[in-house]
Amino acid sequence: MLKGLGALGDMAGMMKKAQEMQTKMAQMQEDLANITVMGESGAGLVKATATAKGVLTGLDIDPTIFDPNEKEVVEDLILAAIKDAQSKAADRNKQEMERLQEDMGLPKDMKLPF
Repeated sequence: MLKGLGALGDMAGMMKKAQEMQTKMAQMQEDLANITVMGESGAGLVKATATAKGVLTGLDIDPTIFDPNEKEVVEDLILAAIKDAQSKAADRNKQEMERLQEDMGLPKDMKLPF
């Protein structure tokens, strides 16, 4: 289509690719907000749910852990579940980014967004 235009044709192709990448990145960001991951601690006594963007959306605590004498343990379990969910969210985010880069023929170790 743009043959014979030399560098101008190459620039048009690059701009088209950049636009395509921008569209795919925007879609991925939207998808990450809808993907959920669950972290847990205390063998499932405390569960934290987060989006793949790392936003905490839920917390489920088994009522059997509520002992006034064990307040610090409960707090530690809650924090551990939240950290686990955030770690899983970051991992999922990375996986989705790598998938997008692979789909677009970009190197896996390329840092996006620029």
